[in-house]
Amino acid sequence: MRKLDIVAVPGVFLVCLLAGCTRQQPVQAKQDGRPIAVNVTRVEVRQVQRVVESVGTMFPFDESIISAEIEGRVDDIKVDLGDQVTSGQVMVHIADEEQRYLLAQQEAQLKQALERLGLKDENDRLVEVREAPGPRQAQADLFDAEQKYKRTKNLVEQGIMSPADLDQAQARYAAMQAAYETSLFTARNLLQTVAQYKAQVDLQRKKLRDTSVRAPFNGYVKERTVNPGQYVKVDAPLITLVKIDPIRLRLEVPERMAPWVKEGQVADVSVEAFEGRHFGGKIWRISPTVDQTKRTFVVEVLIENPNGLLKPGSYARARVPTDKVEKIKLVPANAVSYVYGANKAYIVSSDTVQAREVKLGDRFGDRVEIIEGVDEGEQVATTQLNRLDTGSQVRIVTGS
Repeated sequence: MRKLDIVAVPGVFLVCLLAGCTRQQPVQAKQDGRPIAVNVTRVEVRQVQRVVESVGTMFPFDESIISAEIEGRVDDIKVDLGDQVTSGQVMVHIADEEQRYLLAQQEAQLKQALERLGLKDENDRLVEVREAPGPRQAQADLFDAEQKYKRTKNLVEQGIMSPADLDQAQARYAAMQAAYETSLFTARNLLQTVAQYKAQVDLQRKKLRDTSVRAPFNGYVKERTVNPGQYVKVDAPLITLVKIDPIRLRLEVPERMAPWVKEGQVADVSVEAFEGRHFGGKIWRISPTVDQTKRTFVVEVLIENPNGLLKPGSYARARVPTDKVEKIKLVPANAVSYVYGANKAYIVSSDTVQAREVKLGDRFGDRVEIIEGVDEGEQVATTQLNRLDTGSQVRIVTGS
């Protein structure tokens, strides 16, 4: 059982294609008064499983233009058109000598700031700012000044030392308090400086890493747009990468079939390049909107493509069996003709013809579905259609 191929064909030709019919010329005048000999067949009713068929285009699962993140001279290109790459693989290398010098300079600045805080390396941390060398020294001086001030005050009260000595001790104690607060402030600023230097070092390390342009995913090289020795700026395109396993097949399905199509349905896919071979896929994306000009909606089928046989841009035909089962009316395709913008069938009753406009559905082999215009069991003419019209007298030659 075969279903209608849904192909975008402009204008009137589309209707003829769907019907599988022939364009009928104006009814010819009868050359004598004898009935026209015709073959007839009865309108058949059959229970069928609806199958959605459509022709669409294949697209890569992912496609990315890989650009330079730093500027510099390209000194090595490791891939070219058609090469398969894996995630993380180096594809292009940009000269990194200047970036390494800048990194060494910034790491030296960071090391100096860390040493001023008494830290071994950038991973070492201060529990509290008071643990820094400067605040520890200032705290010791403050403690010494405080003790001397207390002893001097006690001796002055005993009359052993003069008030001038107390004033001097008190002044030193106040100075040490100020020095301690200043050391804490300086240590906090130094911690911020270390954080700033560390951020600069991290950024420079990233720039150094960016000299090696790596593949973000497994895929194939679609295009190389850079040459060895070329000086590139930031965001200059280098490599176009596509992921084609799995590969997407994008179909346009008539809106009337919307209730039949669901995510997860299996699709049988064939392509012209591999005649007689079928590829399995599943519906994984359904557009929520209908194109108002075409009266279709987009469905995407995902197809496994481990060997890269299927290529983006290729046309493919998909056949999707659905859960929709119903009774339909069928007539031979040659029982319908296209006349002046309408599809017509010719009902034969009591040797007289009645021309009726019919609405066509899907095609099943050499038969076409009639949605409106005929009833089960009626006889339709299958020959001499170009000579028939309402009221024509006929003689049935063969038929049922």
